[in-house]
Amino acid sequence: MRKVAILGSTGSIGVNALNVIRELPGRFRVVGLAAHSNSALVAEQAREFGAEVVTMFEDAASARLKKDLVGGARHAPSGVEGLCELASHPGVDVVLTSVVGGVGFAPLLAAIRAGKTVALANKEPMVMAGAQFMREAERWGARIVPVDSEPSAIFQCVQGLNPDPKAVAPLKTIRRVLLTASGGAFGSYEGDLADVTPAQAMNHPTWKMGKKITIDCATLMNKGFELIEIMNLFGLKREQVEIVIHPQSIFHSGVEFSDGSVLAQMGLPDMKLPIQYGLTFPERATRVIEPLDLVKIGTLDFKRPDFTRFPCLSLACEAARKGGGMPAVLSAADEVAVEAFIARAIRFTDIPRVVEKTMAAYTVSGGLPSFQEVVEIDAWARAKAKEHLR
Repeated sequence: MRKVAILGSTGSIGVNALNVIRELPGRFRVVGLAAHSNSALVAEQAREFGAEVVTMFEDAASARLKKDLVGGARHAPSGVEGLCELASHPGVDVVLTSVVGGVGFAPLLAAIRAGKTVALANKEPMVMAGAQFMREAERWGARIVPVDSEPSAIFQCVQGLNPDPKAVAPLKTIRRVLLTASGGAFGSYEGDLADVTPAQAMNHPTWKMGKKITIDCATLMNKGFELIEIMNLFGLKREQVEIVIHPQSIFHSGVEFSDGSVLAQMGLPDMKLPIQYGLTFPERATRVIEPLDLVKIGTLDFKRPDFTRFPCLSLACEAARKGGGMPAVLSAADEVAVEAFIARAIRFTDIPRVVEKTMAAYTVSGGLPSFQEVVEIDAWARAKAKEHLR
């Protein structure tokens, strides 16, 4: 029985993870739960699953949870400290981290240094310092298993090789990766993007997700983040990753190998599948989603992304090429800009403008920054992005 901690248990990924655990009785024990502010739901989850440790990111929510959940679970400190405590808990085997944005940086580092298997749905830390996290995981014997649909698909394709131990390592045989994107809320939208509202941007055609990631899908920044994430996960160069728009979200991504063969992972657009694989890896458990019926689907469409209409994707590619601290600047500036758009302080088309100006103000120095330097770059970029908002 695997012992699990879920960071972000009230969000879309966390709720689906608990659905998976319900549908696979006897395979998991929920040790810890953490969320941002929905203390009432965390209290319900803790009672149902018998969680041993709980925490809330917000101080006020933590105080509410202590009233809502009397006895039983221990309350860890609020804020990042509590997230790190759960991530490194000695009684936990698998840490599912689905918190939003740069908040997940320190908990991911804590989980890795505790040698955990990390089911990772919080891609921003891997954008900020992915190469450094991979080195740290190797040092501490930790394992990072991506949970986002497309990175998970690529991970599954690579894992499916099972090569002869004496053969060339599978990553060396990758010619390119086909990274698919649904196109988000505006993939087929022909109107002026300057006039769209947050509600429109959050109306994703195939996936139900949180606000931040859904808007990142609408700008295609999410695909830019995944580009950087998989470059770091698999040691790829920018030119080895081809981004393809695939509106049906059935072909989740594929890997082309040196002999021209392409392995793809396909399935219905249901996050329970990659979540389940992240929790059970390297095993495959009983199916928890509907089977794929290709005859019923009929047609799968593919096209190239429009880098001009969606400049966030170009900015992410630029950050990937420049490397160093630039991906951390990209991530921080985007988080600030998206928050401002949700609050209706800026327009949809201002999101890439804020990011671009923030990136232009940063000079990349040589080599990879340390974890502490990445934290400092993140803080600088947030402050600079807020200046551009004004």
